[in-house]
Amino acid sequence: MKELTIARINNVDVVSVVKDGEMLVPIKPICTAIGIAFERQYTKLKEDETFNSVITLTVTTGADGKQYEMVCLPLMYVYLWLGSINPKNVSDEARPFVSKYRIECAEALYAHFAGTSKREREQNQIEIRLLEEINGLTEDMQRTKNELRQKKESLAKLRTERLNPQLRFF
Repeated sequence: MKELTIARINNVDVVSVVKDGEMLVPIKPICTAIGIAFERQYTKLKEDETFNSVITLTVTTGADGKQYEMVCLPLMYVYLWLGSINPKNVSDEARPFVSKYRIECAEALYAHFAGTSKREREQNQIEIRLLEEINGLTEDMQRTKNELRQKKESLAKLRTERLNPQLRFF
């Protein structure tokens, strides 16, 4: 297993473990860094159907340099878990950072989901405009073809009259 330091929170290194190609993050060092009870968070994770299905026990290095079996989340889920932490439950020094993080989570989620809808609406509007332009050009092309056909008929009639003169009395 490969370990990587992925963050430093309140002077506590957060080390991830790469196991079977997946980056796992122990939650206890994060709890310690932001001043919340690990036991409460572990219970919360076990009771949540999303987190319960992805938490694992993995051997990793603790802050003291020794190997411990720790509760870990895949990195992808750490962001969601951190966004679920109530700033009122963290240490005074971590509160502004947790509050700011939650706002960033809300902004990121909004940008992703509302942005997708906005992009789809914009693309739909562009598609409608292009279809209208294509329809207009098709109509213009049809008018041009009709005009061209009429001009060719007039030219053919003129040539026929010129090449085949007939007397006319009236």
